[in-house]
Amino acid sequence: MEAFKIKGGNPLEGHVRATGAKNAISKMLVASLLSDKKCIFKNVPHISEVETTVRLCQEIGMEVQWDHDGGTIEVITKEVKSSYVPLNFSGANRIPILMMGALLGRTKENIVVPTVGGCNIGKRPVDFHIKALEALGAVVEYRTIKKERAYFAHAPEGLRGAIIELPYPSVMATENAILAACRAKGRTAIRGAAIEPEIIDLILFLQKLGVVIYVDVDRTIYVQETKTFYEVEHTVITDRIEAACLGMMGIATKGKVFVEGAQQPHMITFLNKLRQINGGFAVKDNGIEFFYQGPLKGGLHLETDVHPGFLTDWQQPFVVLLTQALGSSVVHETVYENRFGYVETLKDMGAHVELFTQCLGDRPCRFASQNYQHSLIVKGPTTFKGSEIHIPDLRAGFAYVMAALLAPDESLISGLPYIDRGYEKLELKLQALGADIQRIQIPPPVEILESFQEAVVT
Repeated sequence: MEAFKIKGGNPLEGHVRATGAKNAISKMLVASLLSDKKCIFKNVPHISEVETTVRLCQEIGMEVQWDHDGGTIEVITKEVKSSYVPLNFSGANRIPILMMGALLGRTKENIVVPTVGGCNIGKRPVDFHIKALEALGAVVEYRTIKKERAYFAHAPEGLRGAIIELPYPSVMATENAILAACRAKGRTAIRGAAIEPEIIDLILFLQKLGVVIYVDVDRTIYVQETKTFYEVEHTVITDRIEAACLGMMGIATKGKVFVEGAQQPHMITFLNKLRQINGGFAVKDNGIEFFYQGPLKGGLHLETDVHPGFLTDWQQPFVVLLTQALGSSVVHETVYENRFGYVETLKDMGAHVELFTQCLGDRPCRFASQNYQHSLIVKGPTTFKGSEIHIPDLRAGFAYVMAALLAPDESLISGLPYIDRGYEKLELKLQALGADIQRIQIPPPVEILESFQEAVVT
């Protein structure tokens, strides 16, 4: 198995380009299934999340030409050859659930998709998805096939426009409702919708595709039935998560990193919090330069929230950044209840962090009085020590890499498939900035070897 060998202590210096957003291109590939027209996407990251999504779409009938080096992918689904997504995709990522919204209006066949997967960061139920699709006239059932769980969906009388009320601005539930509404008769209003930049990018793509769609000021998205589609060429927005992560690394290591493609409008809340702790940045025409401009200061109160709030995927590396600030800061996670699973490893590396079940914030929180450790207090500055670490999820993995770059001795980080889901050639980008990091082969853990040996004997 692969691992990162990291020896920290070097300030990161130089120029790096952030790639296209994972959470945008994966959804647009599914959205392209709505039509039989050619779609060309540019600024596409070569990461495992996109590879998995491409394989999912190919099962349906999508034809794909992918220039990995050029970051361009050309797709067309002339006909839906199958509405069955193989169950071996169960747990691969959360994209299969979106197949229902994309295919309900394009095929009369039963749509079968496996249960969702992704990182283990808290409950991400599909109830909001199902209720939204049912409001449009779909019938969705949960069944077990060959000991595997799957969702069956069809629209026996066709889809019809409706008013959909989302009880929480879930990103993927919003996307699923949008995709299904594109072929629903009449007009659909999705109230309480998520309005993340990646969703706006999806809306821009759909508008090019031929959909009449717009966002109102009150988090309501309106979608008109679409019968005529067009060929599309679309450049995917820059990944604001990767851009912020690379910037935080530059500041934390007392360096200077220019992140090409970083877009200020998508990072306003993050940049405000950065300024509050004396993190340096300068917005340029083609990106943002992040730099250390003196001691970082604590005393920050930070709460994650849906856009335009502080993105939950920025929270983990920001906590690592706060370990380098003088004083104590408070972080309140309101999006996922188990997002602090990475903290114990940081504590083992030397961080001073305490977890709390109370809501240490003033925003309405779904996890109040439910005994979830979803608030923390972090005290700095911290001197990290190297460690052997296994990554439990994508964003925790980046936080571990960041902490390892701050430790003067060596760290070994395994579980790289999580990193590869969301970051393209991360070690090469960090090497170009002066980091001492290599991707190496190591023996798998004893428990994996024992499981393999048992399977062979059986």
